[in-house]
Amino acid sequence: MATVLDTTSKKKPKKARPARATAPTGPLPLIGLNREELGQALRSVGIAEKQVRMRVGQLWNALYHHGHKDFADVTTLSKDLRAKFAESFSLARPEIVTEQISSDGTRKWLIRLPSTDPRAPAPEVEAVYIPEETRGTLCISSQVGCTLNCTFCHTGTQNLVRNLTAGEIVAQVLIARDALEEWPTPQEGRKITNVVLMGMGEPLYNFDNVKQGMDIVSDGEGLSISKRRITLSTSGIVPAIERVGNEMGVMLAISLHAVNNPTRDQLVPINKKYSLNELLKACKEFPGVSNARRITFEYVMLKGVNDSLADAKELVRLLKGIPAKINLIPFNAWPGAPYECSEWEQIEKFAEIVNKAGYASPIRTPRGRDIMAACGQLKSASEKIKASQVAT
Repeated sequence: MATVLDTTSKKKPKKARPARATAPTGPLPLIGLNREELGQALRSVGIAEKQVRMRVGQLWNALYHHGHKDFADVTTLSKDLRAKFAESFSLARPEIVTEQISSDGTRKWLIRLPSTDPRAPAPEVEAVYIPEETRGTLCISSQVGCTLNCTFCHTGTQNLVRNLTAGEIVAQVLIARDALEEWPTPQEGRKITNVVLMGMGEPLYNFDNVKQGMDIVSDGEGLSISKRRITLSTSGIVPAIERVGNEMGVMLAISLHAVNNPTRDQLVPINKKYSLNELLKACKEFPGVSNARRITFEYVMLKGVNDSLADAKELVRLLKGIPAKINLIPFNAWPGAPYECSEWEQIEKFAEIVNKAGYASPIRTPRGRDIMAACGQLKSASEKIKASQVAT
């Protein structure tokens, strides 16, 4: 396959499908509501003010500590109250369309969400669980599709449909915990130790819902995943980066992939709006950045595009003064991809230069390639194409 870097391309950005607002029908979903919203929901069905705080605590424990999906199982409530709540509220998850398990243990779920447009099919997103010896990482999505059109990313070939709600973001964690039989929330020996917002979509284009979702995921009385074990990856929405540090408090990852503006303009088109200089300035000023809270820079290795030893040296120069870790990601092919992965020997030489400069630069082992679950391969579609059909 020939390496492609078409700097003359003027591909128009994809637009979100217009959504027609529809009135909510049926019981109110409780997943994703914060405590204040839960309290409001309880007041709406006649719960006395003096009982609201206690009932909110009971529902929070049922949802996020025990993972209950049916009010019949919430035995901390009386039978009458369970029946009352079941009429007005829902603890149900979104529909799982498919679950695939890779030969390396990676698991991927295709999840169907409610449609906001009665003319359109129900949107779908993917979430991936990656088990490792010392941790288990759950990669979740923040949007259906994406607007950024990163040319190396399969998700970028799918039109943006809509943002996920806070509940739909949190539900991905619940679905994974269901599948891994990890209820009630364990204090030790967890299977899901880390959550990364590296799935479909740009999290910072859905800031409020992502923030509320991560506040719920990190709450110590429920799912209780530390914010230091939650990483948000952005392609470089510079104005929102400071807000991540000040308002979310999670770890930051930057989808970098190039060391100069012309190459990054092609690989990550948002760079035309927020240049490398602006992005790196925001990283240097990121609230709380330190050797203990390093920023992760993700760098996909593309043969003949961004993998020269000169690129490695320039990467070191660019990141000087930023407490950083650099993840080198072998390119994961997908049908019609215009690039090919760098040779392994070249990746190792690249990593050696970065390591010698004092940066941790692990080469990320590709996981879940056989079920199209590896980094950059996520895309929801009605027809799934096997990895064996991808040209190499």
